[in-house]
Amino acid sequence: MNHRAVAAVVLALSAAAAVAGGNHAKTGAAERQQTAWGIAGSAHQARAIEIAMTDDMRFAPGQIEVRQGETIRFVVRNKGRTLHEIVLGTRDALDGHAALMAKFPGMEHDEPHMTHVKPGARQEIVWNFNRPGEFHYACLIPGHYQAGMVGAIRVTPSAQINERKKT
Repeated sequence: MNHRAVAAVVLALSAAAAVAGGNHAKTGAAERQQTAWGIAGSAHQARAIEIAMTDDMRFAPGQIEVRQGETIRFVVRNKGRTLHEIVLGTRDALDGHAALMAKFPGMEHDEPHMTHVKPGARQEIVWNFNRPGEFHYACLIPGHYQAGMVGAIRVTPSAQINERKKT
């Protein structure tokens, strides 16, 4: 990632942290903004995918495939005894956010593509994957990401899906 991109990620996350004053919980007040990995979606007609978080620093499932344009309602359950979070993004965005979390472990923010999940609790993220590509979800609590708490999302382009239907 180039220095300008890192600076943009740091600035955006710092601004979100300063403005939100939340604790990763969904308040509904966050503005919908297009990202490289999609945009906040509506739960209406969203496909549900359950994701479990564990204290062995893993997500289950560790890989997900969706279609471009599909809205997913992630139902995230923390099956561990420690706080975890899930953050959607590109590898570069997650790397930048993880670096910020390491510097400011108490950083608070409220974005539609992330949520904290207390032990034994569940949270949801509703996300529209309107762009094809390889994206990720990760727990960016210091030490968790570095221990491998990351999953992959493959978004199949619409054109590729249409080609499969023809054959």
